[in-house]
Amino acid sequence: MKARAVPRVAGALLFEPVPHRDERGFFSRTFDADIARQAGLDPDGFIQDSCSRSARGVVRGLHLRRGLGEAKLIRCSYGVIFDVIVDLRPASPTYRNWQSFELSDTSAVSLYVPAGCAHGFQALTDPADVAYRIDRAHESAEDVTIAFDDPELAIPWPLPVTQMSERDRTAPPLAAALNPKA
Repeated sequence: MKARAVPRVAGALLFEPVPHRDERGFFSRTFDADIARQAGLDPDGFIQDSCSRSARGVVRGLHLRRGLGEAKLIRCSYGVIFDVIVDLRPASPTYRNWQSFELSDTSAVSLYVPAGCAHGFQALTDPADVAYRIDRAHESAEDVTIAFDDPELAIPWPLPVTQMSERDRTAPPLAAALNPKA
């Protein structure tokens, strides 16, 4: 496994495994504490693992946490997703940049999303399962949702949206989400 920096979002990392393949299929490491440490992450900082299953076309996000934020390690464990992160850290050299990735069960690549970055994805297969490793306990009062189709971001989602939560469907644009009292 190796860690590779994501140039358009400072601090974001891709963890690329080296699967061992044979006639039975493959075996692959999905997390390695030593590699995480070498990349500058505290592997003991993750406190929660979660997963989601989505039908083709479902969009989840864009989600962000106020306060200290929330770092995530994201992996598509089954199927394929179009994954997006948006750097919303005002002091970051890549502030307001976004980057998309195709994460899949066959690549087994994990994406590290730094705290202060919004995250969302669209399922490209039916189903798509996503595994999350998160560094903070959930606090719903800190949740921020940004419109996935905000013209300021102009993210080219690859499929028509089939479903999304009410919270995601009614999310405000980026400017309003970042300045809720304005």
